Amino acid sequence: MESKNGNPSDPQTPDSFWGNIFRQPASAEEDVISTLRKIPLFTDMTKSELRDFQKIMHRRVFRENEPIFWEGEPGVGMYIVQDGSVGIYKITPDRGKEEIAVLQAGEFFGELALLDESPRSATCISREKSTIIGLFRPDLFNLLDKKPRLGNKFLYKLALVIGERLKATNRELHQLRAKLEQSEIIV
Repeated sequence: MESKNGNPSDPQTPDSFWGNIFRQPASAEEDVISTLRKIPLFTDMTKSELRDFQKIMHRRVFRENEPIFWEGEPGVGMYIVQDGSVGIYKITPDRGKEEIAVLQAGEFFGELALLDESPRSATCISREKSTIIGLFRPDLFNLLDKKPRLGNKFLYKLALVIGERLKATNRELHQLRAKLEQSEIIV
């Protein structure tokens, strides 16, 4: 029997009749842990600490064009794109659905909702079939009560990430202001 890559004796090829029947696919838990390792909020954590977070993560597959949350809803937590992609949109009566950003596998969003329940500032919709991991505020607070050292480690990283995003937003705002001032001088 010939495999997809044309090599009949390739034991690593999933379609091969002689493939390794003892090799098991990675478990969903290990998939979540390997995804967390790529996220700046979790990069300095030990495997044990990652397992503590993995236990409180919620994993869900969204269909193409399925909303993850709507603008104006209370923020309940942050999300990580494990697989697929999502779009962040502003929806207005006069302009319709305007895409602000596209987030791919390994990117995260909504982290401010871990700190407060302010309404979402945009709508998030899956652009394709996507696996999303959610970390919700009540679960995080529970972990903070049970493991304050781990919670502080996470909150410190969260503060750094939010600070970096704020700096980037300020740079963009400054550039836009400079362009606007430049265009007013020319006109």
